[in-house]
Amino acid sequence: MKINYLLPFLVLFAASLLAAPTSLEDAVRSSGVKGGLVVQLGAADPVLTASLRLDNRYLVQGLSVDASAVAKARSALRAKGLYGSVSVEQFDGRTLPYIENFVNLIVAEEAAGVSEEEMLRVLVPEGIAWVRRDGAWKKTVKPRPKEIDDWTHYFHNPSGNAVAKDKVVGPPRRMQWVGSPRWSRHHDRMASMSALVSGGGRMFYIMDEGSRVSIQLPSDWQLIARDAFNGAVLWKRPITKWHNQLWPLKSGPSQLARRLVVDGERLFVTRSITGPVEDIDAASGETRGVFEGSEKAEEIIHHEGILFTLIREGQSELEDYAPKHNVGDQARVRTEFVWNAQPRSIRAYGAESGDLLWEKKDKISPLSLSVAGEVLVYHDGENVVCLDRKTGDQRWRSEKAGRRTLIAFNFAPRLVIYGDVVLYAGGDNKMQSYDLASGKRLWEATHDPSGYQSPQDLLVVGGLVWSAPLTSGGHSGVYTGRDPRTGEVKKQFPPNVKTYWFHHRCYIAKATERFLIPSRTGIEFVDFDKEDWDINHWVRGGCLYGIMPCNGLTYAPPHSCACYPEAKLYGLNVLAPASASRSLPDKVAADGRLESAALEKEKSDAHAETDWPTYRHDPARSGATATGLSTKLGVAWETTLGGRLSAPTIAAGRVYVAQVDVHAVHALQETTGERLWSFTAGGRVDSPPTYHR
Repeated sequence: MKINYLLPFLVLFAASLLAAPTSLEDAVRSSGVKGGLVVQLGAADPVLTASLRLDNRYLVQGLSVDASAVAKARSALRAKGLYGSVSVEQFDGRTLPYIENFVNLIVAEEAAGVSEEEMLRVLVPEGIAWVRRDGAWKKTVKPRPKEIDDWTHYFHNPSGNAVAKDKVVGPPRRMQWVGSPRWSRHHDRMASMSALVSGGGRMFYIMDEGSRVSIQLPSDWQLIARDAFNGAVLWKRPITKWHNQLWPLKSGPSQLARRLVVDGERLFVTRSITGPVEDIDAASGETRGVFEGSEKAEEIIHHEGILFTLIREGQSELEDYAPKHNVGDQARVRTEFVWNAQPRSIRAYGAESGDLLWEKKDKISPLSLSVAGEVLVYHDGENVVCLDRKTGDQRWRSEKAGRRTLIAFNFAPRLVIYGDVVLYAGGDNKMQSYDLASGKRLWEATHDPSGYQSPQDLLVVGGLVWSAPLTSGGHSGVYTGRDPRTGEVKKQFPPNVKTYWFHHRCYIAKATERFLIPSRTGIEFVDFDKEDWDINHWVRGGCLYGIMPCNGLTYAPPHSCACYPEAKLYGLNVLAPASASRSLPDKVAADGRLESAALEKEKSDAHAETDWPTYRHDPARSGATATGLSTKLGVAWETTLGGRLSAPTIAAGRVYVAQVDVHAVHALQETTGERLWSFTAGGRVDSPPTYHR
């Protein structure tokens, strides 16, 4: 692999950060912010505001205290077809209308009454404010808190221990942002989210964006980058071919989650099921290079400048899969499509140079490859093996370490490097600890069943190895914490709430330094110090991958579950914990919350029984009307508005509909579709309008 790193350009770019901007557009270009939400204070000129959106990676919102200037700017931007990605909002001149950690860049030629403290409140970690005060430009950078962490690999980092060093993540109490799609594609077939990681203030994932109407329709697999704190879509890259979307429910393949790794400004990923590993620029999505000989990589790990790839030499065990039944294929993939225990190759590359450093061929169990310090370990189907990570030379091979007879692709052994030990669990209800230096077995203990149709849990948190029987609703859920070196039980406690669903969600548990995070019902936050379970039925992760705790937030991908449908969140939900600075006041002033527009008087103050004035007809959401329908239906009229539309409502002879992404509400004449008026709001309107008197 030969990569053009554009070093001269980067040096010049870095130097440009030191110079004061000559204009607001120059402030955006010179800020170093490469996408996300840009906020302009004192917006008056819509042309200037629009110019701040340098490309599709940016969203821009102008703020002004002048209501008439806002109205004129909205009108001008709508006329140019720019509104939505560029918008304008009125504010009080002091308080920015955003939650904490949400804005990537603030620019202003005169900040007026907005304090630096207020700007730092809304800026994301490492977000920037370029503000001119008293004729001089000042650049302010919000520091990244030491208490939050990235999540760079499927198991958090290369060691295999799915535990974030994050002290902010906690039980969800507030929405940070929500994204699409609302649902994954199908409950009984392959999960729509294959992989998810986060680093450098961004999140990256592999998602099937194919039609939710039918899983039989073609897949549309995409590699997607979003801002981790506000969800702005930064870029997308197509995946040419991925695994068969008709693969049965909750059956993995779990190795797909290990094909995506982030390291700061770089992304390592396979953009095809048989393609090579690509080095992709995290900010732009552009491929910087390809690792030669990495075709058919099944797993990727990055550690201290070395990229480790697990390469399949022959035909994949899954290559010939084709569905036989609408239901019932689940049994087939437990016996017909299992790990074949054939040799694979570990190929280690210099992450910067792309040079092949060494290669080792052996049997290597799925998901067992782990790296920490100076060693690489894996399970060869019989034993735990330790190599020197720089040379590939074998350091030791353990005595026999058991496993399940068949390793289906919704399962895999777990192996974790922690301190001076290697911990292993092979799915045979046992776990072992080995001395990292010699490979000597230190102890063996019961490994409780966990997860459901997924790999099992092996977590080291708070200096203890934790295990709990969680798979079935009938299991006790008692957590046992052992010393990693001696196996001695140091702590044991049962749930103090009833986690009563019939099985664990279909993915592994994860953890932070403060909480164990299983998912027996929704997402549980288990405080092992206080021995307290915080249970959240109303949110869960997607099958196969689960949730991601990092950046002080909890990321819950789209799911397709029908459990708790009357209460559970849908979509890509990013949730924040409680904090003193995020608490709501006892009373919220009504002034400024309700925005009214002067419209001509409707022909009637009341609506007819045959109207449909609100979502699902009435406040009871009955979804029913007394209107009769002809048996001969045809098109009466058609009006093209463009973009995503809400469901319509009808009242007093008019049709009302929201044009979601351009922040607009439209009124149409009921019998002809003629446009009567439009109103532009300050943000997305994603619900059907309601008519009242």
